Amino acid sequence: MDDDTNQGSTARRFFEASKAQREPLLITPHVICELVWVLNTSFRLAKDEVVQIIQGIMESDIFTIERASVMRSALLRYGQGRADFADYLIGEIASAAGCRDTVTFDRALKGSPGFTIL
Repeated sequence: MDDDTNQGSTARRFFEASKAQREPLLITPHVICELVWVLNTSFRLAKDEVVQIIQGIMESDIFTIERASVMRSALLRYGQGRADFADYLIGEIASAAGCRDTVTFDRALKGSPGFTIL
């Protein structure tokens, strides 16, 4: 996304240098949550477009994804569900920690496995 041409060019140069040096860049779940939010709210992309972008990032050899299996599960659920990506990520993190359910007030998660609506 090139919402700012100067920043876009700077970022591309940084990514190219990291790739040339074979130095992968760490992407944390927080960064993916923020990116999904920006793609949804600022760029108003459809959910399937957001999922494709995040999948591309996760498959790129330039990035190391923290908690990659949890992120993949959350992305899959987000693509199929009604709630926000962050909600599914929270649920997947809780599940990985051994929790039976994630308790929430978010009605978009009603009927979604692993969530209890209060």
